[in-house]
Amino acid sequence: MSQKIYCIASFKPKPGREAAVFEALQALEPNAHREDACLQYTVTRHIDNPFAQGTGYPIVFHEIWANRAAFEAHCQRREIREFFARQVEDPNGDIEDANVCVYSDEPADFDAPAL
Repeated sequence: MSQKIYCIASFKPKPGREAAVFEALQALEPNAHREDACLQYTVTRHIDNPFAQGTGYPIVFHEIWANRAAFEAHCQRREIREFFARQVEDPNGDIEDANVCVYSDEPADFDAPAL
């Protein structure tokens, strides 16, 4: 049974603030990569491509964590909490909206015990 947690964190910067938001998110990468259970932590930005014309927020973090506890511990780090407080929750922050979701690669009720 896989215990990995996949996180997709999408960000919509305020107008004219995309470069600043991308830079601020990139600054979070080095310390996250130092966490033992961090398997992937990469911030990306949307690019135009004729084969992928979907819509979404222009900046997206792709994260893979070894397990739920590791992901939740990462979310409680001071650096991460301060980023969300300063950039997302504060009306003066650079981010208009954020959408953070976590996923599992296991089917629902995989190896669930019989009742």
